[in-house]
Amino acid sequence: MSIIIVNMSLFSIAIIIILGIILLWVEFLVIPGITVAGIGGVILIVTGIFLSYRLHGVAAGNYILLGSAVFMFVSVYFSLKSGTWRRTMLESKLEGRVNTFDISIVKPGDTGKTVTRLGPIGKVEINGVYYEAKSVENIINAETDITVVKVLGDKLIVKPTN
Repeated sequence: MSIIIVNMSLFSIAIIIILGIILLWVEFLVIPGITVAGIGGVILIVTGIFLSYRLHGVAAGNYILLGSAVFMFVSVYFSLKSGTWRRTMLESKLEGRVNTFDISIVKPGDTGKTVTRLGPIGKVEINGVYYEAKSVENIINAETDITVVKVLGDKLIVKPTN
């Protein structure tokens, strides 16, 4: 009778650890960040290993710990190898560049208006097009007339128009 209880107890510990590993898979593959699933998975795995040492001694605890570690590493290896990650990851690529423009479009001396407060960086509108700009002064309030001082590749340096 005691053999059945020991086997059931080891079986229940294995179920706890497997549930913890499944929660970690959910954390890695479905839910980004650190969430209840990840924390719960770690708690279940640690609890299962602790219970195996507590209820069944050092030898059984070592086997459970080794088996859990091997199962986790093997499952991660096969999930990476099988392309599981490829099916769940975002595949769109951003190929545009931010705020690149031809120097012939915006030249020093052009005028415009601030759309947001420049403190010292913000949005400006020049010739009907919105750009990100940096002020020569520290802060320029929104809806202020500005003049382009310099064009540096992808940056506009502006100052308030007097």
